[in-house]
Amino acid sequence: MTGHEPQSIEIDTTKPHPARMYDWFLGGKDNYPVDEEMARQLLALDARGRDMARVNRAFMHRATRWLAEKGIRQFLDIGTGIPTEPNLHQIAQRTAPDARIVYCDNDPIVLAHAAALLRSTPQGATEYIQADARKPEAILEAAGSVLDFDKPIALSLLALLHFLDDEDGAAELVDRLVERLPSGSYLVLSHTTGDFDPEGAAKASAMYRARGMTLRLRSHAEVTTFFDGLELVDPGVALSADWHPELGEVIEVPGDEPIPGYAGVARKA
Repeated sequence: MTGHEPQSIEIDTTKPHPARMYDWFLGGKDNYPVDEEMARQLLALDARGRDMARVNRAFMHRATRWLAEKGIRQFLDIGTGIPTEPNLHQIAQRTAPDARIVYCDNDPIVLAHAAALLRSTPQGATEYIQADARKPEAILEAAGSVLDFDKPIALSLLALLHFLDDEDGAAELVDRLVERLPSGSYLVLSHTTGDFDPEGAAKASAMYRARGMTLRLRSHAEVTTFFDGLELVDPGVALSADWHPELGEVIEVPGDEPIPGYAGVARKA
């Protein structure tokens, strides 16, 4: 199902949702009191929650621009979140106006804003799929109406996998998606970690669990395993803020402690 098709939108405002909390951290208005309440509780554990969101988004901008400059013209972004300009397609199409982008998310509020994700250049294309990341076959089938799976594709899994536990098949999900990508494609991934504050990470995970959600913070070694079989682009799996900062949009963060998130880009041979 795509953003073009008529669909009733039912948004559950009784439980927080990661996409809406992320929106709140970025200063957006598309969230509800339940999202703000939990976001503020997370800020009590780590006051840099807003910085984490901004650093992750800046990595997305740099990585997308880097890929477009390398000649990638197709992007599949799973776990899109609520549109915040510039979106991935805007970054890609500034470099490559003919770029084709498919977005995917499972939160109905993202569907409600899908029109903002569909403002493509005349030369390119954008599409939105309402689907659960744990159903990769459905995503791939729908994406095939816009993307050519015989040509390289950049698969973006940004700030997504820490919401999937090992038992939910996080590694299998990545494997199934990457398996379908042709040679010359890339995996772009970012992931929050508990490496720098295990106690705070445990509290945050418990907070999610109490609300029926998953927060599986992984170590550097665990995040690196998602790239098994792929050729990591220098500097490998690094702190999100340290992935090619020379490409711009570096977020200045107070203090000396690193923002606890890893990121990497890898090529499929």
